[in-house]
Amino acid sequence: MTDTGEEKDGAGRDGPWWWERRRAAALDVGLAALSAAECALEGVPFARESGLPVAVGVLFGLVVGATLLLRRRWPVAVVIVGIGVAPAMMGFLLGVVGLYTLAACEVPRRVIATLGSMSLAGTFAVTYLRTRGDVEADGALVIVLSGFMAVALTVPPVLLGMYVGARRRLMESLQERADSLERELSLLADRAEERAEWARTEERTRIAREMHDVVAHRVSLMVVHAAALQAVAVKDPAKAARNAALVGDMGRQALTELREMLGVLRSAPPRPQPAAGHTEAAGVVGAAGIVGAAGAAVVLAPAGAEEGPTLDELDALVEQSRAAGMSVEVVVQGDRCAYPAEVEQTAYRVVQEALTNCHKHAPGARVVVRLAHRDGEVATQVENGPTGADAPRPGLPSGGNGLVGMRERVCGLGGVFVSGPTEAGGFKVSAVLPAR
Repeated sequence: MTDTGEEKDGAGRDGPWWWERRRAAALDVGLAALSAAECALEGVPFARESGLPVAVGVLFGLVVGATLLLRRRWPVAVVIVGIGVAPAMMGFLLGVVGLYTLAACEVPRRVIATLGSMSLAGTFAVTYLRTRGDVEADGALVIVLSGFMAVALTVPPVLLGMYVGARRRLMESLQERADSLERELSLLADRAEERAEWARTEERTRIAREMHDVVAHRVSLMVVHAAALQAVAVKDPAKAARNAALVGDMGRQALTELREMLGVLRSAPPRPQPAAGHTEAAGVVGAAGIVGAAGAAVVLAPAGAEEGPTLDELDALVEQSRAAGMSVEVVVQGDRCAYPAEVEQTAYRVVQEALTNCHKHAPGARVVVRLAHRDGEVATQVENGPTGADAPRPGLPSGGNGLVGMRERVCGLGGVFVSGPTEAGGFKVSAVLPAR
């Protein structure tokens, strides 16, 4: 049986035997001592009426009263003992405390009702028989007096025990709910921190990808033009001047794109405003949201938040490669449709990075750029032919992140990315992006 009449100590068990706490054990010992003393005194007239020695009646009363010590362990047995000694007119404290303990315990209601009814009937019968023989009164008064005594000794302790038991169970339920909410809040905070860390990682990857696309392409073209400028500086001053102007334009474009990106990095994200009228229950979720917002505050900007290039700028991109001496052919199929900004930006970056790789690894090779507008998707393909054995190498460094970045961009939008060498000895990069 569970502890009754006292709130359980959540800090731990420190009582002997079946008691949760020492205070509960001291209380039960005191009640058992009072009950034993009461039953011992009531055992004297019981022994005289029964023709037994007084010592036997006192000893019997001590044993019966001391059973109250077991009320927390075996409350049903204590109540049965109280009902059994009721005809001997002893054990009133035993019966009252036993019924209270039984009603406060987590026992089936039918057991409480059965034993309570037995105690009520037994008390009524004993009181009626005793009163009828001792008091000269009419039967109605004896019945009323017996019923009053039976109800007074049975109903209040049962009701009080049921109230205390229900209150204790309610407090335990509230404590469990509070612990559950605390665990849930801790879990939400951990998940918010994980999401914030994931967002920071994704943002760092995105920024690295954008910086690679912007810097690698522009600087690669600048290196190519600088090499051409060095080659023709003496033989063709006019062409050298044009190459120098192109190098300057590309440098300014690279600086402009870097400045725009740095401006996005410096911009602070908007702070969420709390909504009015939140309930107290929603406060836990709100607290978890605050934790998540605090963790996500380090994220610099959402992907695609800045204004990026579009498919309309592909012609200018191809012209820059042509101006660097690359033979580039553009093939467009289908009718131009309206695509989301991130789709157009990704398609542009794929072509840009593929052309950059052609400048690095396939100088002098013929390049074909294909753009196909299909139903529900847009496809891009950049294919270069084999490189001549005597073609000069520009000596551009390669970090090995170009194809990885393209694949991340395309797959992030739910598209398909394929790259690899061709049978003719060249290289091909293909990407298919969903229009929505």
